[in-house]
Amino acid sequence: MAFRNPTLELPLSAFKNLPAAPRAEARPASDTRHGITRTDPYAWLRADNWHAIFKDTDILDPAIRAHLEAENAFQKAAMADTEELQKTLLAEMRGRIKEDDSSVPSPDGPWRYGVRFVTGGEQPIYFRLPREGGAETVLLDGDEEAKGKDYFRLAGTSHSPDHAHLGWAADDKGSEFFTLHVRDTATGKDLADTIENTGGGAAWGADSQGFFYTAVDDNHRPTHIYYHRLGTDQSEDIVVREETDSGFFMSVGASRLNDFIFIEVNDHETSECWILPADQPKAAPRLVAQRRTGIEYSLEEGGDVFFILTNADDAKDFKIVEAPVSSPGPENWKEVVPHEPGRLILAVSAYAGHIVWLERKDGLPRLIVRDRKTGEDHAIAFDEEAYSLGFQGSMEYDTETVRFTYSSMTTPGQLYEYNMRSRERRLLKQDEVPSGHNPDDYVTRRIMAQAHDGEAVPVTLLYRKDTPLDGSAPCLLYGYGSYGIAIPASFNTNCLSLVDRGFVYAIAHIRGGKDKGFAWYEDGKREKKTNTFHDFIAAARALASEGFTSHDRIIAQGGSAGGMLMGAVVNMAPSAFGGIIAAVPFVDVLNTMLDDTLPLTPPEWPEWGNPAASERDYRTIAAYSPYDNVSRQAYPPILALAGLTDPRVTYWEPAKWVARVREFSTSGEPVLLRTNMSAGHGGAAGRFQRLEEIAFEYAFALKVVGLA
Repeated sequence: MAFRNPTLELPLSAFKNLPAAPRAEARPASDTRHGITRTDPYAWLRADNWHAIFKDTDILDPAIRAHLEAENAFQKAAMADTEELQKTLLAEMRGRIKEDDSSVPSPDGPWRYGVRFVTGGEQPIYFRLPREGGAETVLLDGDEEAKGKDYFRLAGTSHSPDHAHLGWAADDKGSEFFTLHVRDTATGKDLADTIENTGGGAAWGADSQGFFYTAVDDNHRPTHIYYHRLGTDQSEDIVVREETDSGFFMSVGASRLNDFIFIEVNDHETSECWILPADQPKAAPRLVAQRRTGIEYSLEEGGDVFFILTNADDAKDFKIVEAPVSSPGPENWKEVVPHEPGRLILAVSAYAGHIVWLERKDGLPRLIVRDRKTGEDHAIAFDEEAYSLGFQGSMEYDTETVRFTYSSMTTPGQLYEYNMRSRERRLLKQDEVPSGHNPDDYVTRRIMAQAHDGEAVPVTLLYRKDTPLDGSAPCLLYGYGSYGIAIPASFNTNCLSLVDRGFVYAIAHIRGGKDKGFAWYEDGKREKKTNTFHDFIAAARALASEGFTSHDRIIAQGGSAGGMLMGAVVNMAPSAFGGIIAAVPFVDVLNTMLDDTLPLTPPEWPEWGNPAASERDYRTIAAYSPYDNVSRQAYPPILALAGLTDPRVTYWEPAKWVARVREFSTSGEPVLLRTNMSAGHGGAAGRFQRLEEIAFEYAFALKVVGLA
């Protein structure tokens, strides 16, 4: 087959005989900042009572509801001919999942705790077994708790130090307001204790008679840490710490030895930690180091010392220090693992005889183990060209064994138990692919795309060995590029439904993440944000120029901040992509960053800038904000997905963006909006419900490239 010319026009549309697309009414609203006036024709789609809608969707303005439902009807009509394909894709993806799968239970004291799923079940089931053997006890059955609910998401569980109680939290609207419950592990019954409007987690006190939790206000901001004593009403809970700066998040956790409570306060570039004895809930929290803009640190207990991961003293890629538990302030920080430029230390975990840290160097993760007595280090090594590591550690402090996970684009997940002293590695679990998987049928590659400024952008590829590399293969190109989040080259059973149909699956490790160190993140934020977009476009062009695909065969995909990426790149280079999938896309960046009443706006200013306070930030964001830069040009087919109760990317962002792109696009290609009217940022919460959404996205991709 001849090499496909990447400059060819888009093929004839795959979407035929569509009904008329919804047209949002234009109700121009003007806003003037820094002497600059903008007009927003679709501002009315933002409900004035959005706070209340998070908890009661029935009160949504009828006009807004009618528009969202019209959009849903339109996308359903556009995708009607893929319904059987969606069912096939769903069956394939379900077939790769071991439905009755179970974790390998983790030991803690006299018990081993685990989580499993049952055949056909959507939700996890939490259980425990006696450590030395015996019958299983189900602690929490997620499927049972979810009965009769359109949406249900568990935030996880936490057992008390004496193992007598289980804290668990759930959200039944998708709004991320979690209700905390307490279960008696002996009887399986919940206590009367019910804590509303929390962040989801419970950190138990040392005596197991109460727990600390984060309260979330009406703006969905974690403003208070409370202590709840079992058997009392929520109104009696004690305020432990209040955060008055709306730009900071607050969370609470317990140490592995159950002797300290950690209160962490942070935005995207600055952190602060307070500690208090876990047996003294009424004690005043003690500040470790006062927040300083740009300085991050976090604590890990190590017996008589704290190990502290920090970027202080120009340690851009982080270092590890230690300090006495009795006086952990910066004046007593002693270097343990020095800063090494280009080696990003991601996390540290401490045990009685060892410390372990996860680092990323040359774009790949690795685990380093240090003997605390001898100071000797060794690495846990791997051979594949691209792979993913996850460190699970141990619930226990006095242990010589920890757990980690390993996978690659071709290798299903593996759970290992590792003896830090003997260096023995034992495979505990190999993820099964019930429908079958032969790694030898696939190829993993990593190429470098040259960005506009000469930077080398890593791109990880997965494709079948028999896929022609002559430009004819379709490609799904995924990107994120914000908040320092690196996208791992891990095993993904879902994407095999595309790869087995001839797709090249590609991940662009663009600036804004930390794939190549902290500087990689800094070069993709605030005034340098456009590097993120240029990197992604460069990845698309490299894939086309090297024959892996052609531009009209590239479906770009991203969600949340990655959805913002989709909106930006399709404005900048619409002909570089054959289609766009933007899940809960953060596309109305300027308006959102100007609105300090929205849940995440103040904490997001360090990442994007504060356009309300700074004209420079205003102009920077205005120059790339996807909604504000839609122009009259030929846009490819676009699929946007939203959640009505999403507190992170509010539903009106994709709704407004879709309306505007549809207004300006000259291609005649459809712009589709699918709003989940009973879910939030993560879409459907059940494991198979989520697969239905992925099947829908993949059906769109297959339809666009003519394979539906």
